[in-house]
Amino acid sequence: MKILQPPGWAPPKGYSNGVAARGTFVAIGGQIGWDADQRFVADDFVAQARQALENIVAVLAQAGGRPEHLVRMTWYVVDCDEYLASARELGRAYREVIGRHYPAMTAVEVSRLAEPRARVEIEATAVVP
Repeated sequence: MKILQPPGWAPPKGYSNGVAARGTFVAIGGQIGWDADQRFVADDFVAQARQALENIVAVLAQAGGRPEHLVRMTWYVVDCDEYLASARELGRAYREVIGRHYPAMTAVEVSRLAEPRARVEIEATAVVP
């Protein structure tokens, strides 16, 4: 895997501008903050994001992958202000689950998610060598 950082660009914080990789393509559908029994772990944004990340890691493991094989994530949040206000705590949770690997990422505010209780939904793409 190669991180793509154009010369002269300021380094991004908490994500990569681009990633190039070879291997088995793994698409992971949007994961929300509920557990394997589809029960929400909490109503708190960071707790739901942590669970969604743990769910991504679990699905990725089924393809023989690990967090460092993630090449892209898209975060759908119902409140961008909540997302930004949680940056420090969210970053800590992210590093505990994913580590210090930062794929290309996008965060988008949406008016709602399919599960009314969900605060965040994260979809991911990985390339397992």
